[in-house]
Amino acid sequence: MRPMSFGQGGPQSQWDPWTPQSQQPQSQQSQQPWNSGNGDDTPDWAALAEASEARAKRRRLFLIGGGALATVAIAGAVAVAVVSAGGSDQASDGPSSQLPSTADIPSATATEPSFAPTSAPPPLDPKDFVSSVKKDKAPLSPDLLFPGTQLTMGETVYKKGPTADTRTCGSAAQATLPKVLDANKCTRLLRVTYTKGDTAVTVGVAVFDSEAQATKAKKDADKRSIVRSLSGGGVTSFCTGAVCRSTTNSYGRYAYFTVAGFTNGKDVTEKSTGVFRAGDDLAEFAFRQIRRRGEAQASAAAEG
Repeated sequence: MRPMSFGQGGPQSQWDPWTPQSQQPQSQQSQQPWNSGNGDDTPDWAALAEASEARAKRRRLFLIGGGALATVAIAGAVAVAVVSAGGSDQASDGPSSQLPSTADIPSATATEPSFAPTSAPPPLDPKDFVSSVKKDKAPLSPDLLFPGTQLTMGETVYKKGPTADTRTCGSAAQATLPKVLDANKCTRLLRVTYTKGDTAVTVGVAVFDSEAQATKAKKDADKRSIVRSLSGGGVTSFCTGAVCRSTTNSYGRYAYFTVAGFTNGKDVTEKSTGVFRAGDDLAEFAFRQIRRRGEAQASAAAEG
């Protein structure tokens, strides 16, 4: 076998660039710069330095480029996080989930004002002001108790007629009523008459010093205890000899009576529904006016 020439195969000596006369393997010669201008094997140190500088420069560019890519990636992650936090479907591991809950955030404690327990005074009872002469101090007259020139109850309109104010109560009553009023010390009897067609009603309000007196007067009255009808001022006499319908009631220190009939002298019968309705309307109106008198005085006392 032909002996292998140096540099073409077989075992080779280790090449050391720092040792003169050592030889580089053929595979490395195409990668390393050498000074081919002279005849010796001395390395081209300038070329080696330039190659090392080029490699270092490429490494720096790679690191800078990699850092820029990392910055872009971080910015992209932040942008995604911001968009996710602003959306309606927020991920459970997003930035907002890192914040403490509302209950965990300490809040400033404000001192709440405290007030001593108080009790409001009980409301004033309007009936108290019309149950005793000591409290019932408002002016009183037939026109104050029954104001205006007509009265409307529901869809029915009644025309107001004459009025009267009598200090001797018995003289404005008939049958058994004068005795009842005098026995319970009636002080005044106010009367007013209302008409609708041929129907007339007289309302009589008897005034006492106390509720007990008025209540007893109502209890003592019977079917023949009738207030005297009031005519005049265009209203003809009624209920002087004919059968009429009467009512009796009381509220506070007032007892009120009605007598209702026909101005043409006819008797009232069970079929005289208009007369019954008129008597009930005027009795209801008397009650309301007495109660309103108490309400007005209670309101004035509360404001004062």
